This record gives sequence, structure tokens and C-alpha cells, in this order.
Amino acid sequence: MGEYNQSYIKAKVDKAREKFGLTGQTAPGRLPPGQFLTTQFPILDLGERPPLELKDFTLHIFGEVENEVTLTSQEFLALPTKEIVCDFHCVTRWSRYDLKWQGVSFAEIVKLAKPRPTTKFVVFGSRDGYTTNVPLADCLRDNVLVAFKLDGSDIPLLHGGPIRMIIPHLYGWKSAKFLNAIKFVQQDEPGFWETRGYHNHGDPWLEERYS
Repeated sequence: MGEYNQSYIKAKVDKAREKFGLTGQTAPGRLPPGQFLTTQFPILDLGERPPLELKDFTLHIFGEVENEVTLTSQEFLALPTKEIVCDFHCVTRWSRYDLKWQGVSFAEIVKLAKPRPTTKFVVFGSRDGYTTNVPLADCLRDNVLVAFKLDGSDIPLLHGGPIRMIIPHLYGWKSAKFLNAIKFVQQDEPGFWETRGYHNHGDPWLEERYS
């Protein structure tokens, strides 16, 4: 794991708790084990934030699909949209309640792309070179979005705009920021953090932090 070993991650967690004033566990049954509640929205990424306006992005959808397509922003925003309110859980142990997102349900992406029956996984790619892998079954939950608004405004670059994934039931690193590609695959393809020691699935309720 190199510098991304558990002692390194623990040091980052301790700094985050101090910086963002994370509190102890509250609301039993809502806060996953090992998490601390914050009212802020900490910013964690690879340090590269390629600027892009909402009106200018494209989204490439490809792989094991019948309909490979590259959507312009206008085509993407013309798809049916929905709003969700959900909690966000970061592997570095902070959680934030009740974030409101608007976006296109991942089910709409599936309807458009028509994945082949052999498809089992989805790989999300970002403008900063980041990738992360998620089982297709997880992506088909009702509250999984390709999001373009946060709390009623365009998603700011600091939080992964103009579009990003939101997969509320998995740790936040699975909700790829700066999204520009969705690849459907037969075989699993671990992404940036998964190849550096993070768990391949990332369920916060099971504390699937590390492999």
C-alpha cells in the first residue's frame, strides 16, 4: 500500500476530526459504526480539480452495452431527473446528514445504454484520472444518481462538479467526483483506492474500509 497504509490513513483521520470538529456518535441506527457526525462537508480528492462548466461537460457511456453513447450536457440534462435527501459517509470516519441532491437516476443510464446480460460491474471514471468500481446491482438502487445539483445549486468544483456519482449506501470514495465516463464490464476492475488497500465494496454499515 506504500504511503496509503493504515497508519497514514489514521493520521489523516485524526487531523480531519480536529479540523472539522467531528462529534461523537449520535442517532443510533442512523450513523454507521466508527463514524462521527459533522455539519460541514469536508473536501477530499486527489488534489486535481479540472475546471469545467455544467453546460460544457460530456459523459461517455461504453463497455458491455448495446448502445455506446457520449452525451452532451444538453442531452444529459434532458433525461428525467429526481431529487433525493441522503446521508454521506466518508471512509475517513466523518458523516454528514441530509444532503439534497438532484440528478439522473442511474436506472435511466441503464435504460439508455442497455448493458448486456453478462455485465456485472460498473467502473466510474473522472477527469482527474480517478476510477472506482461498483457492482451493477448496487448501482440499480432507487437512490443512486448521476448528480448535477447539491442543495439546489450547481455542484461546485470543490465537491466534484459539474456532475458526480452519488451512491449513498457505500462509502463516499465510491461516489466518483468530476465524472466523465461510465464503463459497464463483465469482470471487476478495482479502481484508484481499491488497488491501494481500500475495500473492494465499501459498505459503511459493515465497516468495509480496508481489504
